[in-house]
Amino acid sequence: MIDRRVFLAGTGAVLLAAPLAAGAQQAAKVARIGLLSLNVSTSPHVLEPFLQELRDLGYVEGRNVVIEYRDAEGKPERLPALATELVALKVDVIFAPGTPHALAAKQATTTVPIVFTGVTDPVTDGLVTSLARPGGNVTGLSLLAAELGGKRLELLKQAVPGVSRVAVLRQPGGQGERTDKDTLKKAEVAARALGVRLQFVEARGPADFDRAFSDMTRARAGALTGFSGSMFFNERRHLVDLAAKNRLPAVYPLRDFADAGGLMSYGPNLADSMRRAASYVDKILKGAKPADLPVEQPTKFELVINLKTAKALGLTIPPSLLGRADELIQ
Repeated sequence: MIDRRVFLAGTGAVLLAAPLAAGAQQAAKVARIGLLSLNVSTSPHVLEPFLQELRDLGYVEGRNVVIEYRDAEGKPERLPALATELVALKVDVIFAPGTPHALAAKQATTTVPIVFTGVTDPVTDGLVTSLARPGGNVTGLSLLAAELGGKRLELLKQAVPGVSRVAVLRQPGGQGERTDKDTLKKAEVAARALGVRLQFVEARGPADFDRAFSDMTRARAGALTGFSGSMFFNERRHLVDLAAKNRLPAVYPLRDFADAGGLMSYGPNLADSMRRAASYVDKILKGAKPADLPVEQPTKFELVINLKTAKALGLTIPPSLLGRADELIQ
């Protein structure tokens, strides 16, 4: 025969434990996002669309999400160690905004989900198996930078019709070795079609910039393109100043360069890519697997022309090109 008092006491304990367990489970639902950066101090505004989208999706730092920041402070060689640190912290997902970031994160883990953006060609770089079916633990948004190189040359030729030699500033390995080769091949094909000769100039870091621009001047380059990669983005003001000093009309991959005083930019909207990356992180935190989330490619590209810089260079931008611009900076 069951003792009624023991039964009621036991029932009460179970009923009491249920809300406590539910409360503990609810309190435990704090997402941990690892954010791998090359140099936050030079571009603090870049991460804001990502963080704002997370807030719009209901994530509040300190309440239901913790963001573990790891900044390489401008030294790409530090990214692998920082990625390993994030894995050791048992983050739920790593956000890697750039090719070297994503490659470092993929090297550090095959299990922690990774979301990238700003990657030129994730398939060529070995980050994903295919765009439609990434496979593994990595997905995100690509930039299509290799394909856009030819388009930028075409725009540059329209802005400077008489140009016959164009310098291409590149960072060896800045986009991944295989993507670098693919980008150079596509640029050469586009240049031949436009009747332009390319002069490839390398800069592994900011210390190489002065020498690189001296090489362009000696080779009598009439214009400049290139600049794909996180290092160039972080040093965009320095590069824009050197282009102005050497009176080289230049076309850049992102509007941030034109905002900093560059002549023209043509490429996807970086802020939009950052916002979309946050939605990928949200899906993964809610249970989606990176292998099932197709890599997204940009569908809208913006042409920005800095008329103040054009005037300083003595250039008259053709009306046909002005009419195609999404924004004119006065």
